[in-house]
Amino acid sequence: MSIKRSDFIKLSALTAATGFLATVNSCNTKEEVGKEKEKTTGLASMIKDVVPISVAEREARIVKAQQLLTENNIAALLLDAGTAMQYFTGISWWGSERTMLAIIPAKGSVKYICPGFEETRLRELIKIGKDVFAWQEDESPYKLTVNVLKDAGIVSGKIGIEERLRFFILDGIKKEAAQLEFVSGDPVTIPCRLIKSAAELALMQKASDITVAAIKYGITQLKEGMTQGELTDIIASAHDELGGSGGGGLVLFGESSSFPHGSIKPKTLSKGDIVLMDCGCTVEGYHSDITRTVVFGAEPTKRQIEIWKLEQKSQAAGFAAAKIGVACEEVDTAARQVLIDAGFGPGYKLPGLPHRTGHGIGMDGHEWGNMVKGNKLLLQPGMCFSVEPTISLPGEFGVRLEDCAYMTADGPKWFSQTSKSISEPF
Repeated sequence: MSIKRSDFIKLSALTAATGFLATVNSCNTKEEVGKEKEKTTGLASMIKDVVPISVAEREARIVKAQQLLTENNIAALLLDAGTAMQYFTGISWWGSERTMLAIIPAKGSVKYICPGFEETRLRELIKIGKDVFAWQEDESPYKLTVNVLKDAGIVSGKIGIEERLRFFILDGIKKEAAQLEFVSGDPVTIPCRLIKSAAELALMQKASDITVAAIKYGITQLKEGMTQGELTDIIASAHDELGGSGGGGLVLFGESSSFPHGSIKPKTLSKGDIVLMDCGCTVEGYHSDITRTVVFGAEPTKRQIEIWKLEQKSQAAGFAAAKIGVACEEVDTAARQVLIDAGFGPGYKLPGLPHRTGHGIGMDGHEWGNMVKGNKLLLQPGMCFSVEPTISLPGEFGVRLEDCAYMTADGPKWFSQTSKSISEPF
């Protein structure tokens, strides 16, 4: 789908957390809380065999980043609290107004800038590097950052900025270092994160398996009169009990499904309605993203079957077009052409496919490697992406089938098996 996964994952997680807090407040003991949670779905955790990313793999990522820094004549890479920092260092840190950075120099060890009162906590988390430079509340973290760079021998040249480093931090550092040139860190971060290792693929596979199980459970809970939010909560709870973090998604009934990201109008479930479930979770920071479309409580109409089968054909065409050395845009072209040939579109016009055919996925729900016109990036082994050529019919309904794939030397492989029919989502 096109909405940033991180946005609705946070919302779903907040909803789930709020519900759990209500449960906690209604119980008197920890044992009662545990028993209450067990009653939610009865599903068993699937993450007992999960193997986290090793320190050795993260160290190898640092080495690759330093090689790319050197090749691109960049003296250092600045990482804000967030995905890139977690990817390289394993540290998950909330991005507050207090600057906390990791610095990867082209030569030397990783260094950290952090608030003084957080130093002890940060040191507990550090597994790569050991140099921590703390600033006090009445001091400038920007001046400290520049001084740390100077101490590392970096007094001029280019400094790479990862894409999500916030403006106020960059602006503060710039004012302290007129002699430095600040450039995009994409030539370093993208080649590193775009190609997934076997360990990363295994975590994404587990997240996908959990989401399949959560959607399957959600389908068994469909009831006439339920709201879209109720089904969202059910699927979120299933993700949680199965071991997925931040599990949730987007649930749309009937005409609401004709809006790729839903309508503000409330909708309850009626027999014969299309039910669209776009869901995902994370395992050790790695995302899944799966959409299934079914019909509730009645035999699908001829129109529903016709559009569903067209969506299936379009998704299959996109997958078939994904070959090593082929541009990402060709996946979009192939999937979209199926719809154009059927009289939809053309392009992004409705009725038809109003958004890109797919997006990259990994530690962020949406990453580089979008399947969209104009993206000339060539597919390589290790790249991961969704194939989801939604068909939106304004005033009627919408159908989306979404599965994520990863490239191998022999071509693409699915993380989740595609739908068999409108009545057999798995």
